[in-house]
Amino acid sequence: MRVNEEITIVIPADPNDPEDFDVSIAGLKRGLMGREVRLLRRRLGMSQDEFAKAYGIPLSSVRQYEIGRHMPPPAVRAYLKAISAEPEAVRRALTGKAAKAFEIQDVQAA
Repeated sequence: MRVNEEITIVIPADPNDPEDFDVSIAGLKRGLMGREVRLLRRRLGMSQDEFAKAYGIPLSSVRQYEIGRHMPPPAVRAYLKAISAEPEAVRRALTGKAAKAFEIQDVQAA
């Protein structure tokens, strides 16, 4: 039987704290992933804006990942692993000749 991670509570709210709330398995996973994204960005010495621009990730997405509101999709998680392992190689790939092959060229109407 599969557990619904969005509704299964792993940390119950403190009944004495009106601003506290339950934390689900999925919420905990999002929070831990957000921490990993933030630690990666800080290890690289970048602001959220710098990281987003350097690696082509929308700034709003970086913010949402870091606060644990959204879990990055699998392709983004794989990309973040590549950035973590080889940040300079990823930046070179995004700005070098290989990147130019994937740019859309202006087409002049004949």
